[in-house]
Amino acid sequence: MTPRIRHPYLDHPGPIAFAHRGGAADGLENTVRQFRCAVEAGYRYIETDVHATRDGRLVAFHDATLDRVTDGAGRIADLPWRDVRHARVAGEEPVPLFEELLETFPEVRWNVDVKAEPALLPFLELVERTDAWDRICLGSFSEARLVRARRLAGPRLATSYGTRGVLNLRLRSWGLPAAVRRSAVAAQVPEMQSGIQVVDHRFVRAAHARGLQVHVWTVNEAERMHRLLDLGVDGIMTDHIGTLRKVMEDRGVWV
Repeated sequence: MTPRIRHPYLDHPGPIAFAHRGGAADGLENTVRQFRCAVEAGYRYIETDVHATRDGRLVAFHDATLDRVTDGAGRIADLPWRDVRHARVAGEEPVPLFEELLETFPEVRWNVDVKAEPALLPFLELVERTDAWDRICLGSFSEARLVRARRLAGPRLATSYGTRGVLNLRLRSWGLPAAVRRSAVAAQVPEMQSGIQVVDHRFVRAAHARGLQVHVWTVNEAERMHRLLDLGVDGIMTDHIGTLRKVMEDRGVWV
């Protein structure tokens, strides 16, 4: 059973292809250049992450520090935007502001992981100011952060489940008692976690019975993509955007 559409963000025919960090396999994750590659490849859903700089500017970046993927160094939360803007991903591409992405790619819908609490209010204020509610789904491992975001934004904001919500849904799929609140629009989950299978027929059926979509991350092998689509998942996030596109084209579900 396919879940009903509960938010305009999910208004899409067939399974959703998400470009994870724009397609992280190319080495330029979370950059305008990489996001443009994904859009030119036909992707309309892109996953990214946000942090707030010391002066409250919201940047699309996964790590708490610049060190791993840029030629800069230091915690983003401790640095002003004037310093972060000079860092280059892979020594080539600047770190973008999330507001820049909303403007540059007006047709894209963004799946956003707010990585730290100081980024939440600037994020919600930006979505409000740009009226981008229909283009955003908020994700976080922090259940408390998601609860706070839903309390502040109301039903305008689409969110996925946090860790506790996913665990309770998994328990219910096994027939065990657990409270599953209908506060989210999707369960965004790994295929497996700590050696435990998360996504199977029972999990997908339990989610769909509650009007939830199932989006699986981060899936980079064609065989796994086919298996998950056979299970009826509603979205796949991948670093390998060419592979996922070909799998969906072969199945006749690429839109």
